[in-house]
Amino acid sequence: MKTEKLGTTDISVVNAPLGAMYLGTKQNRDDSFALLDLYVGRGGNFIDTANIYAHWVGPQWRGGESETVLGEWLKARRNRDGLVIASKLGFPYADTTTGLSARQIKDECDKSLRRLGIDTIDLYFAHVDDLKTPQEETLRAFADLIEAGKVRIIGASNFTTHRLATANAFAAANGLPRYEVLQQRHTYLRPRRDGSFGAQLALTADMAEYCRAADVSIMAYSSGLGGSYSGKPDRPVPEQYLGADTDKRLAALREVAAEVGATPHQIVFAWLANQPRMLPLVAGTSIAQLTANLDAVELMLTPAQMARLDQAGE
Repeated sequence: MKTEKLGTTDISVVNAPLGAMYLGTKQNRDDSFALLDLYVGRGGNFIDTANIYAHWVGPQWRGGESETVLGEWLKARRNRDGLVIASKLGFPYADTTTGLSARQIKDECDKSLRRLGIDTIDLYFAHVDDLKTPQEETLRAFADLIEAGKVRIIGASNFTTHRLATANAFAAANGLPRYEVLQQRHTYLRPRRDGSFGAQLALTADMAEYCRAADVSIMAYSSGLGGSYSGKPDRPVPEQYLGADTDKRLAALREVAAEVGATPHQIVFAWLANQPRMLPLVAGTSIAQLTANLDAVELMLTPAQMARLDQAGE
């Protein structure tokens, strides 16, 4: 895996962060430990979780399960110093409402630190925008956490380009920390203009252009579309991605996959990993799945193959 710096910082990470969403819920403690061990054993150093993961899996879960099992693994392996840990707040879970108020930011940070069993969160995300709270209040609360040593840098997720750019402009003008990373839905297929993912926002061309011009790293999530690139009848392409260019882009994926000796799913991750400032989140419900995704980000595509994938459906 390649390494790069997050935003304008000196924090160096591999270009394939591990998505820890279902650790502690869909994956039990032993399986979670095995997946984490595999990731670190392959050279990974960047693990992404959130306070809400994964309360929706079943009625017995309330959120915080991923952070808790990750914290248990960090304690057991005694490897905290070699890793970059990201977490998030903003979405509702348990008795917590949606929001990025100063009080909520500080309270949720303390909860996450306790569950993780660490002193500092390396990258702390605003998981969803909050239009009711002034951006100044949110940024000053993050600044207080950084000053206290509880957070190193901050990121934004599910923000529009305008909101991200205005927040970072305000931060620059007022000596406050800026959002160094944007985490957004992104995959090879392009969503329809009328496609909606609720509170989740897909990466747009103008978002990507802003991030690269402003030196903001991009973390892509939901890139595998739940296995839709496998072509299996029980894993159809989500309707939000069914557009005029869908068939042509899927055909390009299959062609490049055949040339490389990989699956179309792997080519999606290779295509993402071969782009500047792009960090595709990898995960897996099994050792085999995670291995395949880690193998994918290490695939080197030729400039001609990247151009063919980029231009398919244009």
